[in-house]
Amino acid sequence: MSELSQLSPQPLWDIFAKICSIPHPSYHEEQLAQYILSWAAEQGLATDRDEVGNILIRKPATPGMENLKPVALQAHLDMVPQKNNDTVHDFSKDPVQPWIDGEWVKARGTTLGADNGIGMASALAVLADKTVEHGPLEVLLTMTEETGMVGAFGLQPNWLQAEILINTDSEEEGEIYMGCAGGIDFTATLPINRETIPAGFTHQQLILKGLKGGHSGADIHLGLGNANKLLARFLFTHARQLDLRLVDFTGGTLRNAIPREAVATLAVPAAKVDELKSLARSYQETLQNELGLKEKNINLALENVTAGEPALTANSRDTFIALLNSMPNGVIRNSDVMKGVVETSLNIGVVAISPHEAKINCLVRSLIDSGKDYLVETLTALGELAGAKTVAKGSYPGWQPDASSPIMAIVGATYKKLFNKTPNIQVIHAGLECGLFKKPYPKMDMVSIGPTITGPHSPDEQVHIGSVGLYWQLLTALLKAIPVK
Repeated sequence: MSELSQLSPQPLWDIFAKICSIPHPSYHEEQLAQYILSWAAEQGLATDRDEVGNILIRKPATPGMENLKPVALQAHLDMVPQKNNDTVHDFSKDPVQPWIDGEWVKARGTTLGADNGIGMASALAVLADKTVEHGPLEVLLTMTEETGMVGAFGLQPNWLQAEILINTDSEEEGEIYMGCAGGIDFTATLPINRETIPAGFTHQQLILKGLKGGHSGADIHLGLGNANKLLARFLFTHARQLDLRLVDFTGGTLRNAIPREAVATLAVPAAKVDELKSLARSYQETLQNELGLKEKNINLALENVTAGEPALTANSRDTFIALLNSMPNGVIRNSDVMKGVVETSLNIGVVAISPHEAKINCLVRSLIDSGKDYLVETLTALGELAGAKTVAKGSYPGWQPDASSPIMAIVGATYKKLFNKTPNIQVIHAGLECGLFKKPYPKMDMVSIGPTITGPHSPDEQVHIGSVGLYWQLLTALLKAIPVK
């Protein structure tokens, strides 16, 4: 039995524990998908699957409620695989290990997958719970949302019968989402040249770690440190000064996660190692002064390493560092229309150097297409100045708010009736699949709700237990409150 079995509501927590036990990072969801299809068949439910792997499960209406508008509950199958540096975990093989810490459920050293595992568990729990009253019901589980919204892009018209879609991928109880940002991936590929390292150099790794990381949309306004940018800043200031030869640079693992760690492998003149150590200590103090209230565990360390491949030439080193250091990052502009909401942002997510090129992968988000276009143009211009090849691809639309949405009004009224307070109607800066669903289903009325999840896309991810109970109350009451056709 899972530790989560003691929690309420059931079977939501039992189903979530089962989800945690089956590896399901992006592009490795098939084992979980097969389990869910078998589980649904055991429940006597009709299942279907489309060409991209999306799962659709249908459940007949509760007797007497057949005339309600049909509803689809929607979640995505995959989770973001992030772990602490000292955690041994293979996301393609090893189960996530959830545990209870007071009012929260966390995972041991890894992301928890509450994004969007709790939403998925709630949809399956509605299917399993015969006491939940509802009209004609569908559950749509999409593939590979976290790395390109593959399932949402591949969703075909005329497959779903629902008139209303409830997305379960929001992460703040008490907030109802009626819109979201769109996004686009941007990659700059810089050709590099290498040369033999002269005699008299010693090899060091400069390691920046201890940052919180987080969701590159939902957490971008928090002003957290980006390890790629912070390490590039140090190198831009001191590489030429100390004649540092750059052998390698790697930072971040996903373009939609704020990078928590970055590592530069350097060849350093033996006579300047002590100076490098002193400058690193000074820079850590600078970062603690600038970011210490939010980033309490910043650590910049130097470690001896053995000699490896040749270093970048001085010109390649300077061009790469200058490009990375000059790229914008974080909040670019706040919305004038939605107060307190980020309009446009950028995350320098993954940086890596191979023998002959350096790649910088970013995720641009914006509530408006022109905001995306402006940032892509800015990044393209910087890439051209550096001599890099640039590619922008995988653009997905935002979800335009609809103030006249009937389901939005129903959710607001249901929430107020249940909890005697008015929920916050919000537009989220993160990407939800609803914008893509509007293409094959332009008339579908949509809303997004969820429990409180903090630290998504990082090993600090946790879900608030009490908020899951409130979310479940809202979801089940909402299904009962759906109007007739």
